[in-house]
Amino acid sequence: MIEKKTVCQIVDEWLEGKEYFLVEVTISPDDKIVVEIDHKEGVWIEDCVELSRYIESKLNREDEDYELEVGSAGIGQPFKVLQQYINHIEKEVEVLRKDGRKLCGVLKAADEQHFTVTVEKKVKPEGAKRPTLVEEDETLAYDEIKYTKYLISFK
Repeated sequence: MIEKKTVCQIVDEWLEGKEYFLVEVTISPDDKIVVEIDHKEGVWIEDCVELSRYIESKLNREDEDYELEVGSAGIGQPFKVLQQYINHIEKEVEVLRKDGRKLCGVLKAADEQHFTVTVEKKVKPEGAKRPTLVEEDETLAYDEIKYTKYLISFK
């Protein structure tokens, strides 16, 4: 079986000096290798083809037969690495907490431990007849959530 570590090293070699980053490598028991890459401005099919050829040039099909798929992380898919959070700062995201509550708002910041989303909430000021919308920052740890993904909006 082809080792994930080996494929990651090959991908890292190809990524060197490029603005792409590795999102995920998965290898199934029957040696189907799936490599997901991403880029701040999107992934070009030509680059996926180039990476695929590079990986194939480094692996020997005579030693082990495999199926290879190289693609982008996919819009609307949950974020898997910190760089995806960083690339989507100032954009709308959807967050599903482990307790089932869903948040929609603008991603404001992200680091290794936490990320912050600005959400709009209706708050009724004391003495007012109607609630007003206020913006509030929610800071979450990654282990508090099921997923975060880019919110596709057609406004």
